[in-house]
Amino acid sequence: MENLQGVWKIETSENFDDYMKAIGVGMIMRMAGKAAKPEVTIEVNGSAIKLTSASSFKTTVTDATLDKEFDETTPDDRKTKSTFTMEGDKLVQVQKWDGKETKITRYLTADGKLQMDCSMGDVLCKRVYVKK
Repeated sequence: MENLQGVWKIETSENFDDYMKAIGVGMIMRMAGKAAKPEVTIEVNGSAIKLTSASSFKTTVTDATLDKEFDETTPDDRKTKSTFTMEGDKLVQVQKWDGKETKITRYLTADGKLQMDCSMGDVLCKRVYVKK
């Protein structure tokens, strides 16, 4: 998990609008989300994780402990029950709300980039970040 630490700048984003639609984000919020170029900071201290996502649109901070469910307010203001786990070298986040569930998987690619795969049902989104 420590290898994910650092400050990451978005490089590419595929299918993000469809993913946002699938999780229930409204049109205006989707437009802002598509335009945002977030910088993500990942900090790890033992089993504690801190994710900060900052853009001109919004800054959010998520503090969590691995394998412990917590209450999260997402950037689009969903109130979720979220859990971070490790699956091999991948940091997996599951968010549950209103009978729905999405999975966000973060890991390093072979060329040292941070990839974030988001899935909601059969909708998949891929976002790639480069280390700043």
